[in-house]
Amino acid sequence: MSAFEHGEPEDGDLVNSGPAVEIPDDVSEAIRTLIRWAGDDPDREGLLDTPRRVAKAWKEYAKGYEEDPCKHLSRTFHEVGGYDEIVLLKDIPFQSHCEHHMAPIIGRAAIAYLPGDKVVGISKLARVLHGFARRLQVQERLTAQVADCIWDHLQPKGVAVVIEASHACMTARGVQTPGVMMTTSRMMGTFRADERSRREVLALMGY
Repeated sequence: MSAFEHGEPEDGDLVNSGPAVEIPDDVSEAIRTLIRWAGDDPDREGLLDTPRRVAKAWKEYAKGYEEDPCKHLSRTFHEVGGYDEIVLLKDIPFQSHCEHHMAPIIGRAAIAYLPGDKVVGISKLARVLHGFARRLQVQERLTAQVADCIWDHLQPKGVAVVIEASHACMTARGVQTPGVMMTTSRMMGTFRADERSRREVLALMGY
């Protein structure tokens, strides 16, 4: 009897992490087919629970499809004591999966904005990033989605997003070049129009 049937946590699971996830038969069978096609036996002991584990993991990897990340910016604050300089959150870790090979994308992001007449709780910037990252992605689109969301919902004077990430589809397969980082950026408003402002925000980000 598996740990799941005993109600005990598996490796990597949290105790009391919520109700059991019901896995459709066609999802489990698809994973079994992939295991078989890769050259192994899905009926051997070590792989018996793998289809369910993989399905549960992917439900978590893709939880961003279940939310609108921009809703995290719905609660804003207007009283900031006259503060009108750059707001920056950097070194935000994230994990995503590329839509071409479904391989991990692991990286860090820096998100900055120059407030107009309102600001948002700083943790909400990370929530926006994670909401878009927990989907099948390409890094360029992820960068644009985060920046556009902040621009549209906070109406700031400027937005800057820089993402650096390692892509397993390049490091673990294909060209197999580990240690390579991809950098993407999106500048909007004053950070795009004014070179001095762009240099300032990039310097604060560490670039």
